[in-house]
Parts: sequence; C-alpha cells; structure tokens
Amino acid sequence: MVGYVRPKKIGILTAGGDCPGLNAAIRGVGKTAIVEYGMEVIGFNAGYLGLINNDFFELKESQLSGILTLGGTILGTSREKPYKMIKSGEEDQHKPEKIIQNYNDLGLDCVVCIGGNGTMKTANMLSKEGLNVIGIPKTIDNDVWGTDVTFGFDSAVQIATDAIDRLHTTANSHQRVMIIEIMGHHAGWLALYSGLAGGGDIILLPELDYNIRSVCKKIESRYEENKPYSIVVVAEGINHPKNKTAASHIGEAIQTYTGIETRETILGYIQRGGSPTPMDRILATQYGAYAAQSIAEANFGTMVAIKNNKLTTVPLEDVGGKLRLVDTDLPLIDKARKMGVSFGDEFL
Repeated sequence: MVGYVRPKKIGILTAGGDCPGLNAAIRGVGKTAIVEYGMEVIGFNAGYLGLINNDFFELKESQLSGILTLGGTILGTSREKPYKMIKSGEEDQHKPEKIIQNYNDLGLDCVVCIGGNGTMKTANMLSKEGLNVIGIPKTIDNDVWGTDVTFGFDSAVQIATDAIDRLHTTANSHQRVMIIEIMGHHAGWLALYSGLAGGGDIILLPELDYNIRSVCKKIESRYEENKPYSIVVVAEGINHPKNKTAASHIGEAIQTYTGIETRETILGYIQRGGSPTPMDRILATQYGAYAAQSIAEANFGTMVAIKNNKLTTVPLEDVGGKLRLVDTDLPLIDKARKMGVSFGDEFL
C-alpha cells in the first residue's frame, strides 16, 4: 500500500539484579509505545538469555495493567553476560551472534534494556554491533554513571531506614552497639542516605577510608557522654577481610577494643524486594515513557537519565564501565559531620 509505514516493533528486557520499580518501567515503556505511538511490543524472558534463546512473548496493553505496584519483574531476569565466551562441547559459542540473528529475524526496531552498570555495558556493545538499543538505569545502589538517580534506590533507602529505626529500640534497651550492614557494592549511597535518615551515629562508606581506632574512640566518647548505645551503619563494600562480612569485621573489632557488647545485622536481599515507593513508581514510569519517546524519535544508542531534575538521554558509550560513587566532598557529608556523625576518618 502506497504511503503505508509499518508500526515499530520493539522488545523489552530486564537484566541483572531485581529491584523495586522494574514493572513500573516495563509498564511505562509498553503503555506509551502502544497507546501513543502504536508500536508492537514484546517482552524477553530472563534478561539477555531471552534474546539469546529467542524466548519472548507479546505484551498487550491489558497485560501491562495492574503491575505498577508489583515488586520484581514480570519478564524475569538473569545475570547473563553474552559477551563472555562459553564452551559448548568442542565449540566456542558466541552468544552475540544469536542475539543479532534473533533481533533481525523478529524484525525489531529497538530493544529497551532495563538494568544497572553491567546491563548498560552489554547494551552499548550491542549498539556497536548495529542494533538499535535504549537503556533505562535501575539499581538500589544508585551507582549508574550519567544519571542523578536510579529507580529502586528510594525503595531500598526506605527499607534500610526502617530497619535502622527498629535497631534503635533494641540498642537502647540493651545498651549495645548495633551494627547494620547495607548493600551497595562499591558505592556508599544507600548506606549514606539510610544511615542519615535512620540517625546512625557512625556511617562507614567505601569511598572514605576509615580507621577502626577512630570508630572505637567515637563509641567510647558517646558512653562517656551518657549515650549508652550506638548505631553503626556499614556499607558492604568497605575495606575488610574477604573471609568475613563487613559487619562482622567491624563488630569483632569494636568488641575487642572497647569491651562493649556488640551485635550485627545484615539486611541482605530484603533491601531489593517488595513494592516500590511512590517516588520509584513515578521515576520508573518517567524513564519508561521517555524511552518510548526516544524510540519514536530514533534516538538510539542512549540511556535515559535525569540531570538537574530534567529527563534527558546520555550516550551508552559514555555509561558502560563507569561507576557513580559518593563524592567525599558531598555537602550532605559535611552537614552530617557538623551534627556529630562520624565517618570513621576523624583521626587519619
């Protein structure tokens, strides 16, 4: 038919660790693509594995209703890294070749890859292969370079803060030092924000070198000031022996040097589960809708982002392999120090 333009056909996948807000992002992409732009949308199961194995299903608008508040991801996820070579019998199997073949056979116009640093790195490599790709940044760690915030972070801050709030009563009742280990890999954003929101007395971040003697001196000074308990918030990525958890390392040292009864709590995967907060629902929805708009505008090879409170895109090649870490000169840290919060580096 003269003048006929085939509607765009797009795929969506979620890769890496799960976090609150993934379904909100899927919904944002899918509904905008279908309702506003008349696109056909398919979802790939289990992240990049779905692209490799051609494992997908069509996403209708009706399937995107009722998922805004759900945790996890209706598409499933995996930590598959297709650019890692694997052995299959006697032959090396190059997974990106399968992805490219499946992309072309399906007649896709774009794949939206929702994930963290590793996902964006793979997305960029696929973009360099000639595929149309758009990334959406998610992670509770808030460490994706190129955006001011990732969805999943606010929900994790709320969960971790609630846990710290609850530890205050036990610490006070038993006059103990309570240590709580917070996720974040090499970034201290989650520990910093939840630690301040939860009234942590000491916050240890991967970006700031700490001295255990400084930590102990802070705890002892609190006891001398008739403050009979202390809350120590520890990011999992701080420098510590690999045969111990960060919390157990700090806890053992405090008990050894001060003699004060110490207990440790590791939140673990609790921080990644459950329904997203309203802020994360809104952020993920905005990211998803903007990704669909970027497809319509053929703005490929990019990741949607928020800069200075405005939606934008950044080149995927600028994102992959980088981390957004806590700036040690962050004004928030300075304000916390002026209120007496210790970061374990006062006597370095």
